[in-house]
Amino acid sequence: MTHYDRYGLFIGGAWQPVSAGQALAVIDPATEDRLGSIARAGIADLDRALAAVEAAAPLWRETSGWDRSRILRAIASAMVACAEEAAAEMSAETGKPLAEAKGEWQAACDQFDWMADEARRIWGHSLPGREPGLRLDVRYEPVGPVAAFTAWNFPALLPARKVAAALAAGCPVVIKPSEEAPSAMFRIADCAAAAGLPAGVLNVVTGDPAEISAHLVASPVIRKVSLTGSVPVGRLISELAGRHLKKVSMELGGHAPVLVFPDADPEAAGTLCARTKFRNAGQVCISPSRFYVHEDIYQPFAEAMARTAKSLKIGRGLDDGVEFGPMANARGRDRVLDLIGDARAKGAEVLAGGGVPPESNRGFYVEPTVLGQVPEDARILSEEPFGPVAPIMPFAGFDEAIARANALPFGLAAYVFTGSMATADRAASALEAGMIGVNDMLLATAEAPFGGIKDSGSGREGGQLGILDYLEPKYVKQRLA
Repeated sequence: MTHYDRYGLFIGGAWQPVSAGQALAVIDPATEDRLGSIARAGIADLDRALAAVEAAAPLWRETSGWDRSRILRAIASAMVACAEEAAAEMSAETGKPLAEAKGEWQAACDQFDWMADEARRIWGHSLPGREPGLRLDVRYEPVGPVAAFTAWNFPALLPARKVAAALAAGCPVVIKPSEEAPSAMFRIADCAAAAGLPAGVLNVVTGDPAEISAHLVASPVIRKVSLTGSVPVGRLISELAGRHLKKVSMELGGHAPVLVFPDADPEAAGTLCARTKFRNAGQVCISPSRFYVHEDIYQPFAEAMARTAKSLKIGRGLDDGVEFGPMANARGRDRVLDLIGDARAKGAEVLAGGGVPPESNRGFYVEPTVLGQVPEDARILSEEPFGPVAPIMPFAGFDEAIARANALPFGLAAYVFTGSMATADRAASALEAGMIGVNDMLLATAEAPFGGIKDSGSGREGGQLGILDYLEPKYVKQRLA
């Protein structure tokens, strides 16, 4: 398990103590026991990180794509070597089952492996001039030092998406991971140092989120801001960045609709939807969270979801065979229980779960919950639940389903189940979301762009597009002698 006392703040290529010696507790969500303490950075510490990233920027900018690629690949290899320990630490901090933690760590490794290739493929282009002797060139250059902020629900993958892309583009980084689940980013920093990443190119700080974000975003050293977080936090960071005209990318919350058309297999779709919904206790930004099922197959779909929810083994993520762990914190648990209570009061049927497991007297547990016939005025249909509760509603026709799916300001992900290519294509075109899954729900992968529209953010992470948010195009017009 993580020995937090060997860490601190990663600044200038080494772990350093905070200037004032303050600390923050990390809690095991399965037991509510204290796992240890991490550093709380003060303003002087943040200024040291800014000085380090500023000093490293010219060197990393001029480092060739081939050399950056070699280091990124070495980081991925070092991460693979410590996968078992990293996954166990992650499970203890977040409550997610160990198998899920292992899968996430591998996905984080994949980000560095993929971006190692993209570092060598930062291609510009040339345009013919309108007359002989003219050449118009477009080049891509690093935007400069990056301030990155990530959430606790995927504490390895979320930082990896930002750090790998920024490093591949030639940008040094100051990152603030979640204080609730920091060990994965600490491990990544160790792997980066072991891989030969120059001092100051990657810096890791923890502490008060509001204080850190305000100080980093306002600094003239920082040229780009990247956040994965909630919509309200995204608004605050965007406003702050806007005051200083900083380039931003935002991967924010979602409320993903699922449309199950009458030609879909209701048993197979219901089972897959339940398995996906309850992954990481529903604490996934692209988690399916509003289930619109055609009235002809509503009953068998709802029964399959409820049956699967009831079958999941609940417990501490590190225990053998556990498929469903606690929520990561008390505030999330309390919010979900409040939404369930509101839906029940307004007439929703409880098909599975509905409360705290009866055998649970410690930890932030909520049963895998399936609600049927949820009325439109239930808050859970407009507020992102970010937890293990699945509301199911019937629909009668295509246009009705699309209108209800698109009614919210969120636009991160959406899902379609159908046996018809025509219906799939029509629905994918009509749905307002940055990512669409058709008969499949595992959207996140290193080789594809990840991100949303509307209130769910801007910019993309991963794939060929992921590096572009860390580059600036420069146009050069040359008249040849």
